[in-house]
Amino acid sequence: MDGYPTDWHFVHLGSFASRGVGLIMMEGTGVLPNGRITPSCLGLWKDDHIPHFERIVKFAHSQGTPIGIQLVHAGRKASTHTPFAPHTSSHVAGVDVGGWPDNVWGTSDESYDPQNYPIPHAMTLAQIQDLKDAYVAAAQRAIRAGFDVIEIHAAHGYLLSTFLSPLSNHRTDQYGGSFENRIRLVLETVQDVRKVWTEDKPLFVRVSATDWVEGEGWDGKQTVELARHLQALGVDLLDMSTGGVSQRQKIHPKPLYQLAFSAQVKKALPDFRTGAVGIITKGAEAEEILQKNEADLIVVGRAALRNPNWALDAATELGVYVKWPEQYERSRPKRHYQ
Repeated sequence: MDGYPTDWHFVHLGSFASRGVGLIMMEGTGVLPNGRITPSCLGLWKDDHIPHFERIVKFAHSQGTPIGIQLVHAGRKASTHTPFAPHTSSHVAGVDVGGWPDNVWGTSDESYDPQNYPIPHAMTLAQIQDLKDAYVAAAQRAIRAGFDVIEIHAAHGYLLSTFLSPLSNHRTDQYGGSFENRIRLVLETVQDVRKVWTEDKPLFVRVSATDWVEGEGWDGKQTVELARHLQALGVDLLDMSTGGVSQRQKIHPKPLYQLAFSAQVKKALPDFRTGAVGIITKGAEAEEILQKNEADLIVVGRAALRNPNWALDAATELGVYVKWPEQYERSRPKRHYQ
């Protein structure tokens, strides 16, 4: 609670650090207390958090594994119940369980789902400035904790992504309306963070490349144009996910179902790096994506949760050598490596 990583996070993330992955990305971490998705989510809004993250970073580095942190404000999806905690059918976390349902920020005052999610307050210009300042302060704390990468989370219906989409952004000021206005906050946040984030360390941005609402909302074409701006601001990689803004979305998940959006950006901006994510479960799939230049980074989520040895198994599948923990060396499959 209160944003602190625990021993569970240390063991969970440490298990990946010793199992051949190229990069660990920590979960969406709130830049403000009211920016967490649930009361149990991590935060980096105060200096007291730093040493608790630092010990995880130090262990990852001791295993030769870089580690990044995803910075987020959940916006109108904040103050929701911890999924594994007992709760009613409503997703709203009340004050009695550590929630803040009366202090939820939104692009507009429209709930993601009025029956099950909090009703947000449309952010004032002063609160927008507070948000940008919070991202900068969290980035500075990430430097002190030793992180190798920051990823600004602007996807999945969290606060920054709701500014991007016309389905959720109904503002009439400089942050709403036109495409240029809707991307303004993301660009300003990235620009501010890039100024303080160590120049030789990568800065990622995660986006939802489409709202999956046919003929409406945010789409791949707008994502390409956003990518042009982000590249100019010094973003090193665009992490390409989809959806999460609208209850009207029509998603039909299947292997590699989001890959086309990464490929679309790569085709338009060959020198800009992208990350592919979404039901990539086999080493051969990942390798083919890279060889076809449809992405520069493979992001594996649930498949790695099911199997923390995913990277080691993928390397074995592809006949590629990766370093195993010395303690596990006798369990390495016996075969030749390229």
